[in-house]
Amino acid sequence: MTDRRDFLKTMALGGASAIAGGSILSSCSNSENPIISGTESTLIVPKDNGLRITGTFLDEISHDIPHQNWGEKEWDQDFAYMKSIGIDTVIDIRCGYRKFITYPSPYLLKRGCYMPSVDLIDMFCRLAQKYGMKFYLGLYDSGVYWDTKDMSQEIECNKFVIDEVWKMYGEKYDSFGGWYISTEISRDTIGAVDAFHAMGKQCKDVSNGLPVFISPWIDGKKAIMGTDKKVNDKAVSVDQHEKEWNQIFAGIHDVVDAVAFQDGHIDYDELDAFFSVNKKLADRYGMQCWTNAETFDRDMPINFLPIKFDKLRLKLEAAKRCGYDKAITFEFPHFMSPQSVYGAAGNLYNRYKEYFNIK
Repeated sequence: MTDRRDFLKTMALGGASAIAGGSILSSCSNSENPIISGTESTLIVPKDNGLRITGTFLDEISHDIPHQNWGEKEWDQDFAYMKSIGIDTVIDIRCGYRKFITYPSPYLLKRGCYMPSVDLIDMFCRLAQKYGMKFYLGLYDSGVYWDTKDMSQEIECNKFVIDEVWKMYGEKYDSFGGWYISTEISRDTIGAVDAFHAMGKQCKDVSNGLPVFISPWIDGKKAIMGTDKKVNDKAVSVDQHEKEWNQIFAGIHDVVDAVAFQDGHIDYDELDAFFSVNKKLADRYGMQCWTNAETFDRDMPINFLPIKFDKLRLKLEAAKRCGYDKAITFEFPHFMSPQSVYGAAGNLYNRYKEYFNIK
């Protein structure tokens, strides 16, 4: 039997071979693996029946997926891949996490954070401008909330981060299009409304009203990270979810423009029930309703691998049925890109293009 270490090694080697060619088409058009002209999967479901993904997070400050160690050449190539399937929005998921940061922040460096070798925020803004996309800045995550459930530190740190990021990049690049409050919640967490409102208001005030969004998770049966459970036996009901998020939206809708619930914590036969509630609440409070269509698979015993295409299809079709405004994903570079460290990501990209008739 293949153990976990052998399996991951095989996956890594597969991903390495996918990027060996170095050009934007290298993973699918080199001489060793020629494409047979006209070959395409035969789908037995209607094509183009879901909401297309038009935004993606960019996760370069992570604690649970591998760094790909891309330079600007690889990032430029990935932006071209994104553009080719219609992505118009890129979101740096967080500009810093604990001591690792994405840009040379004067404030965070004084607090003991590590100096990054590359200014990723400047690079993302430039590439977004080059490819006609909008860039959203994810706020700093101190890690304190995850340890203590106290959000006061997130407000305090981001008072300085928001101001300096806007001066360093927002005033410089037209591609700087908005903000993402990176603190993730699922329920009516103590202090969440006040924290989201404080950070959202400052973002809008400093940037003359640029949009702000959040991406919470639904406390469903698959919300088991950090536990030894197979299933969340205290999963939220649809009615309770609606009650709690009605209260949260009531307190933040004036400074938060869109909500993109993560779609991976509920089962596929629950999508319509929860999605309908999310859309109803967003409409009630004048907010846009996005979906965060996760392109990694929460059903696998190994965290985290690219999702099975049919699972992604079911989620995007539900979002379209429920009238969602936009689909973003976590996240294209690792789980959909032809140059990802995971070989299956490029296959997901190809299946996505076939389904949506993208040439």
